[in-house]
Amino acid sequence: MKQFSYGRELRLLTPAQFQQVFNSPPVKAVTAELTMLATPNQFSHPRLGVTISKKRAKRAVDRNRIKRKIRENFRLKQHKIPPFDIIVIAKSGIADLENDALQQRLDYLWRTLSKRCVQYLSAASDSTSGS
Repeated sequence: MKQFSYGRELRLLTPAQFQQVFNSPPVKAVTAELTMLATPNQFSHPRLGVTISKKRAKRAVDRNRIKRKIRENFRLKQHKIPPFDIIVIAKSGIADLENDALQQRLDYLWRTLSKRCVQYLSAASDSTSGS
């Protein structure tokens, strides 16, 4: 009984989709090891992209573990996140985090990002309805 899935429709798949978020993300959430960038999308659900360079996590096993944790965390939290395209970028020190610490950082980031996304959407709707 899988409650939340993580299918293709919840992923950023093409370089163009990533580029769209990188170009001008109106919403950001940051910790020392991770940065999340978000742009509103036209869907009814959020989509996720993850980027971890070899410079940040030398071993493939570390990069894959981190990506798995991020995706799993997103899968469980997706229902609380507004319809935004989100990219998670790993920074220095990410490979040194234990799974528990990574989990805590992600929990904090999703909370922060969700709040900021909602604020951004309400600000955007205020500016369109006010004119």
